[in-house]
Amino acid sequence: AAAGILCYVGAYVFITYDDYDHFFEDVYTLIPAVIIIAVGTLLFIIGLIGCCATIRESRCGLATFVIILLLVFITEVVVVVLGYIYRAKVEDEVDHSIQKVYNGYNGTNPDAASRAIDYVQRQLRCCGIHNYSDWEKTVWFKQTKNNSVPLSCCKAALSNCTGSLMRPMDLYSEGCEALVVKKLQEIMMYVIWAALAFAAIQLLGMLCACIVLCRRSRDPAYELLITGGTYA
Repeated sequence: AAAGILCYVGAYVFITYDDYDHFFEDVYTLIPAVIIIAVGTLLFIIGLIGCCATIRESRCGLATFVIILLLVFITEVVVVVLGYIYRAKVEDEVDHSIQKVYNGYNGTNPDAASRAIDYVQRQLRCCGIHNYSDWEKTVWFKQTKNNSVPLSCCKAALSNCTGSLMRPMDLYSEGCEALVVKKLQEIMMYVIWAALAFAAIQLLGMLCACIVLCRRSRDPAYELLITGGTYA
């Protein structure tokens, strides 16, 4: 179950970041998500090993289980550290690239970047970088010469909005930059909290395995759980 949840969190980060990938250029931002998916996959295998070793009360199996869990625990600590590092870098990344993305907008023949802008403006209910007036500085606005912003700036409740700057009350007033940064930082926090939560679970798993190992080594008459009445 823990492995499945970790893989889900990693996949969610990948899918969500794909919608915002035009707003940051540092591909290493996804490293924590990659690691957490790998950890989730490994954790499933480790879980099977731990179950088998516990049922059979194999000293070697339990020792291997504890060592592998310790390595995974260290990996998750690394994920937490990287998560905090890249979470702090998100704002600089977005600030560095968002102006270029907006300048490359082409509403008549939308490319991937244009679709990303329209998606973000509808999804986050924002318009422009800091507000809708930022569109006046873009190449697209100057070429269209209709004093309008993209329809994705229109408030969702309005059906007759044309994006005209003559009716600013029809447009989202908040800029997208701050909201994109907030969204990406929230996503990274999911990774951090997931890594912390399952690091705690692994500590508990290591503790339980160590208790079984200690009982087995100190009690010569400790009876195995497997049938047959074999003694240690």
